[in-house]
Amino acid sequence: MKPETVRTFKLLALSFGAAAVAACGGGRSGSDRNATLAEYSGGAAQAATVNRYLWSASLETLDFLPIFSADPIAGLIITEWYVNPEAPSERLKTNVYILDSALRADALRVSVFRQERDEAGEWIDATVNPATAREIENAILTRARQLRLNVIE
Repeated sequence: MKPETVRTFKLLALSFGAAAVAACGGGRSGSDRNATLAEYSGGAAQAATVNRYLWSASLETLDFLPIFSADPIAGLIITEWYVNPEAPSERLKTNVYILDSALRADALRVSVFRQERDEAGEWIDATVNPATAREIENAILTRARQLRLNVIE
């Protein structure tokens, strides 16, 4: 199998696994940290166990990337491959995992994937600077804090 096909299968398996775990998890009754994400899905109220500020900030921060899948219940955002017009020989993809209902740095994980085009025109996996994911996480956390402060004021 091609590496891209294997990666796609792994991402699908991870998505289904995350959805299954989210479906089996119990909520914390009486906790005001579990907020609804009424803004998502055209205003349909959906109970969530992820932080709504992290969710909104993630979507805003990654708004230039096409979204492949977004699940506010599981707290998972998977983007499509993005090719920067200034560097057409490489493409990027991100996965955002919101792991908790608290607005904390450890409640957010970002994975960044990078591929480069070889001479034959095939996409080959390439290394990603580890600071890239941290910078995206910091941008999301900063925006989430801004959103929370705007609601408090």
